[in-house]
Parts: sequence; structure tokens; C-alpha cells
Amino acid sequence: MSTTSECVSVGPTQPDIRSPLLGPGAGDSSNPEKLCIDDMLQRHCGEFGFWQLRHFVLTSLAWALEAFHTMVMIFADREPAWQCSAAGCSSEAKSVCQLEPGSWEWIGGARSSTVAEFGLICGQKYKVGLVQSLFFGGCMIGAGVFGHLSDSKLGRKGSLLVVCIMNAIFGCLTALSPYYWTYALLRLLTGFSTGGVGLCAFVLATEPVGPTKRGIAGMSTFYFFSGGIAILSGIAYIFQSWRSLYIASSIPSVLFVVIILPFVSESPRWYLIRGKMNRAMNTMHRIAITNGKHIPVGTLLALDEEANSVTDKVHRDSKTESESRAAITGSLVDVLRLPLTRIRLLLAVAINFLCSVVYYGLSLNVVNLGTNLYLNVLLNAVAEMPAFFLTAILLDKFGRKPLAIGTQWFSGVFCIVGSLLKGYGTWKVFRMVCGIMGIFGMAGTYNLLFVYTVELFPTVVRNAALGCATQAAQMGAILSPFIVVMGDGIPFVVFGVCGIAGGLLAFYLPETLNKALYDTMAGMEDGESSRMVV
Repeated sequence: MSTTSECVSVGPTQPDIRSPLLGPGAGDSSNPEKLCIDDMLQRHCGEFGFWQLRHFVLTSLAWALEAFHTMVMIFADREPAWQCSAAGCSSEAKSVCQLEPGSWEWIGGARSSTVAEFGLICGQKYKVGLVQSLFFGGCMIGAGVFGHLSDSKLGRKGSLLVVCIMNAIFGCLTALSPYYWTYALLRLLTGFSTGGVGLCAFVLATEPVGPTKRGIAGMSTFYFFSGGIAILSGIAYIFQSWRSLYIASSIPSVLFVVIILPFVSESPRWYLIRGKMNRAMNTMHRIAITNGKHIPVGTLLALDEEANSVTDKVHRDSKTESESRAAITGSLVDVLRLPLTRIRLLLAVAINFLCSVVYYGLSLNVVNLGTNLYLNVLLNAVAEMPAFFLTAILLDKFGRKPLAIGTQWFSGVFCIVGSLLKGYGTWKVFRMVCGIMGIFGMAGTYNLLFVYTVELFPTVVRNAALGCATQAAQMGAILSPFIVVMGDGIPFVVFGVCGIAGGLLAFYLPETLNKALYDTMAGMEDGESSRMVV
């Protein structure tokens, strides 16, 4: 099957006095060949050469930073072990709430975690779930804000720069929190900036990749997130104090801004839809040169709807200036206005919500398993990596839709089984295995959904739509801490039901394997209509 859109225009065209210079040699040909970005990547630049590999790795390192700021709560907000220190204390007590005040003490001291220092036990235990939910609430708001800014004024790279700086500042300030409510506020602000990290990094890393390589590249971004979690478990083991842990997990954001980000390029797609044609063409020329290729003289970039066919030229020239501007701008209002994209958005929102409940719920639920916390977090992170590898291999063989269904059902079934097992003795080990397998399945889904969502929407609203879906995922994450504190068996039941329901909803999404990646709403509408006719 063809992997490109029919967006090529070759032959004589009337000069357009509104068009800026589009790059070296642009004016040397009276018969320019107009190509959309996907076609130019496939024909002249290379879909995934050395330029894309370097850019992909550098950009995707931001995912490790998101893992640091998100999963640090597992260690910082843990309930430490305790021991008797005076008469009237029984080591057989199941909870310190059953003991006399002053008869026991925290192992590792009061500064080992926020629970110990701020007294988040007994009647105050709900505050642990509250501060975690506030973080995810901040992520939800930040995803929407930076999803819009990265599509409009700041761009993908500019937004990534801002959120990383904010993460570093808020993360270090969190370590200085004198009171619980100060800590909660700073976690909310950290969540606000963290919500834009993965979103901007994912789009920035995958947009310069060709259509046949984009799926595997997109799936590979999450290796960096899981790798970040694995590294964090080692950092947390070294820095046992929650305050030193927050500083240690925030410093990498500073290093990323200073050392890595200057070598990252802005997306040529963003340049194109913002009318910065020179910069878009310059980026494409750099890609071609670095990959050992060459863009022929007279070959120009064009939006997909502008390059659809020669016969559309007269119609395009008849557009008013306001209509032309409308063609390269978009918002969630435009997504909701068009039935095709409205249905896709609603389904993507629901599936992302359910997936997030399971993924973050299982991640946080390690505190209820009664085994070594550092080892559990490490095993969960390691379990995600083969899931990414398998889904990346199967992505272009079976398609996005079958994998979205299968991985969610796989996770759901293991969660249901885990709910039937007892939480003590040997059964505790089997329940831990069910949790790991649940993470294995849902990690594959979570990874896949980014690729799937990106391919469901055109460039002008892609980050906005992805931001909306990410907000839905954060709503699921907000709910997950409260599910975790409900008890031993209930969380697994909830996670199992969510996984199965998400798989059912995925039945109603279209398959995007080897389909065009559109730039504009009009281009998508025309392309989908043509496909239905054919």
C-alpha cells in the first residue's frame, strides 16, 4: 500500500506574488515541483537517516526528565518502615495508628519521606493521594496550555525549552518546602510544566520522520520514559531523603536545556504551517545534506491541500486572503466542528483516560504489594521495555487498531486475575506478577496511543488534539491515586474493567496504517472523501 498522500504538483504554474523565497535555487526553475513534507522526505531527504536519528535521540531524552518529575512521588511520598522505641509499643501492630504517640519512630528518620516529615498517616493519609492528584491536575492543565502554544506562538522547540526550565525551578523549590501545603502547591506547578514535556518532545521528535518510519520511531520514544523510571529507582536508592531526591531529580532538566536543546531543530512542519517557508526549506536542505542526499533545484515545499493537484490551482488562486490564513490555522473548535475529527477526538479522549487509570494506577499500586519498593519500580520499568519493542515490531504488520485492542485486553485480563489472588504469602508474589503483566500490556497501549493520536489529526491541530487527549489521560492519572488507597483487591478490579472497556472503544477508531499524514483540515477532509469514493 502507498504510504504517501497524493500531494504532488508537477508542471507549469502561474507565479504567485504572495509566495516568499522558499530556499536555495527556488527561483531557478519556471516549472517547480511542489511536494508536501512527507513526499519530500521520501523522495529527496531520506525518511530516517542520520539527521533524524540524532534529532530523535536528543529530543526524546526529555522523556526521561518527565519520568523523573512524575514518578519521584512513589519514593518521596512513601510510608517508611517503623520500629518501637519505648514501652507500650507492640511490633506486631499492623499500623502505627494503633500505637501510643512517642512509642515508635520512623526507620531512616523523619526526613526520609513527606509522609514521615508532614505526619501524613492515620486521619491525614488522604493528603498523600491529594498531593499526587494535584500533580496530575497540573499536568492536565499544562498539556492543554502547551499543546496550544506549541502549535501557535512558541513552536515545538520553544515550548520544550520553557517547560524544562520551569520543571528545574519548581523541582528544586519543592525540596525547600517548609509545610505540606507549600509542598502541594509546588507539586501542582511542577505538574503544570511536566504536562507539556512529553507532548512537545514526541511531536518534535516524530514530525521530521518519513511516513513509513514514523510509527516505529514514535513507539521508541517511550524507551526513554521507562529508562528514566529505571534510573530514578537507582537515584532514589542513593538519595534516601525526599528533599535531596527532589534536587537530584531536577538537576537533569537544567543539563538538558544547556547541553542538549541547543542542538535540537524546530519542526519543519511547524515552520510550514506558520508561513515560515524559508526556514522550513532550510531545515529540509539540512536533513538532505546530512543524510547524504540532495533536493533538486526548483523543488518547493507546499501544504498538502496546495499540492493536491494542478487542477486545484485556479480554485486556490481565487481564495481571499482571510481564507488562505484560515487554511493554515486551527483549534479544537475546528476539530469538534468536523464530524470526522469530532468522533475521533471523543474516542481518543475516552481511551486515553481509561489507559491512564490503569497505567498510573498499577505504577502507584506497588506500595500495596508489600515487597521491596525500589525493586518493584525497577521491574515495572523493565517490563515496559519489551512491550515497546514488541508493539513497535507488530505496529506496521498488524496495524494500530488491532494492537490498541489487544494490549488493553491483555492488561485487563491480568488485572482481573490479580484481583482474585490473596495479598499475603506466596499469593503476594503471583499478584505482583499480575501487576507486572498488567503494566506490560498497558505500557504498550500508552505508547501506541501517542502514535495513533498523532496520525488521526492534521498538523494544524495535531498538538491541540494530542494535548486534549493528554489532558484526558491526566484526568485518569488524577483518579488513580484514590483508587490505589481503596484496598487490596478493589484496585485490580477497577484496572481490569478499564482495560477491557478501552479495548472495546478502540473498535470504533479507523486504521491509520500507511495512511496520509495531513497538514490541514481541508486537506484531510478532501483526502478522506476521495478515499471513500475510491
